[in-house]
Formats: sequence, C-alpha cells, structure tokens
Amino acid sequence: VCLCSRDVPSVDILVWSELPTGAGLGSSAAYAVCLAAALLMVCGAISCPLQEGESTARWTEEELTLINSWAFQGERVIHGNPSGVDNAVGTWGGALRYQAGKITPLKRVPTLRILLTNTKVPRSTKVLVAGVKEKILKFPAIMNPVLDSIDAISQECQSVLEEMPANPSPEYYPVLEEFFDINQHHLNVLGVGHPSLDRLCQVTASHGLHSKLTGAGGGGCAITLLPPDTSPLTVEEAKQDLCACGFECWETKIGAPGVTLHSLSSLNTQVLHVLSQS
Repeated sequence: VCLCSRDVPSVDILVWSELPTGAGLGSSAAYAVCLAAALLMVCGAISCPLQEGESTARWTEEELTLINSWAFQGERVIHGNPSGVDNAVGTWGGALRYQAGKITPLKRVPTLRILLTNTKVPRSTKVLVAGVKEKILKFPAIMNPVLDSIDAISQECQSVLEEMPANPSPEYYPVLEEFFDINQHHLNVLGVGHPSLDRLCQVTASHGLHSKLTGAGGGGCAITLLPPDTSPLTVEEAKQDLCACGFECWETKIGAPGVTLHSLSSLNTQVLHVLSQS
C-alpha cells in the first residue's frame, strides 16, 4: 500500500527531533505521525489548515483519523505489532485510555507539569514483555491480581484527571502521587523495574517528589509529578541530583496538543537553522 500516488514527485524529508530514541518516549510514533501528515498534505489527501496570520493550526477530526491510520502503518513497519497507543497520542494529543485494544481519547484533562528523566539504560521492549508473560504464566494466582490492581489504578487516575479541570483543587495532587508510588511498586513486581529507576525514585523522593517509570521499563525513562506548589528551587535541586547520577532530565508537560502544522515564523531558532542548511 502506498500513501502517495505516482503523480507526486520525489521529496527530501528533513527531520528534527529533541526526543531521545529507544527510550520509551514514542519517538518513532512522533516521526510516523509527522511524516504521514506531511505526505498526506503533499498528495492533497488532507487540507492545509493554516490560515494567513496564524502561527499554528490543526486538522479536522476526519483528517486526524486518516493521519493516525497511516502513522499506525509506519509503526507496524518499525515495531511489527504495535498497540497503536503511541501514534494515537501523537495524533490527538491530550490523554488516551487504552484497554483491550480499544483507544478512547479523554475529553477533559488538565495539563500536568512533570520532570522527564532518561536513565540512559538501554532495554529491549520485546524481552521485557516476554518476561512479564512468562511470570504471569508461571504464577497466575499471584500476578493476575497485580494486573487487576494496575487496571484499577488507571481507572481511578482517569476519574481524578477528568474531575480536575472543573475543580482545580490542590487536593488532587497527593492522590496522583500515591497512584504513582503504588503503580511503580506493581511494575517492579511485574519485573520491569531496574536499579537505575529505583535510584531515580529515591532521588526525587528525597525532594518530596514522586516518580514512576514510563514506557517498557527495564531502564529507559521515568516521569516525576510536579504539583503547582512545587518551588523552583526544589525542581532545580532535583534536576541537579538526577544529572549527577548520569541521567538526562527535562521539565515538560503532559496534555499537550497532538500533531500540529506550524508556520515558519513559529519555529524555534534551532529548527530554522537546520532547515536553512538543507
């Protein structure tokens, strides 16, 4: 199956990314989503939503669905049998619920500040998934309740996130922090933890912050929740201690928009410099 027809001339594609690859951050899906959107625009399958004077614009729901379907094909090329979660998040943004193969975008979610930390420990998703499956088959009476608890955490977390926009009370954050802690312990029980992740959680806990792994585990990345009342000094000291462990750390947000078309004037200087060199 080909995305573009033969009428489209050959094109050069220049990619600029600040996402580390192979760290469980969905870099391949982000690439696939952007590539699908660009090629679909080139061949006229979707519109150019950017109006004069606008710095950014997004496509219609129907067009986003088409972008997502092609991005999923790209993920299949890269991963073989992906869940479709990463490309869906890259397409629609915000937060999604994934259960039994069904992906449902959450309608209203808050924007959460986090620290995103890369332990720089490489891992194989396939090996980790195989290990979890083996443990479940070996100890079903023990492991299945753990999976049920993880599912309950995700459902409770969804309820909290959907309540927060209408009632932005600081009381929700201690609840989310407890969910982080419990979930991280469960993931260790499943066998996808790593000493580097344990160290990361210890470092952030020393600053009163709560962390959990993200992605496949076994190293890779973790996220640390930053409640609104977290002081800049606390964040800076936590980042310094994490970097002292040899980790790489960014302050960012969860809940951003999905794939977006940007005007040249809205791009940062680094991206503009790369484009000017092409």
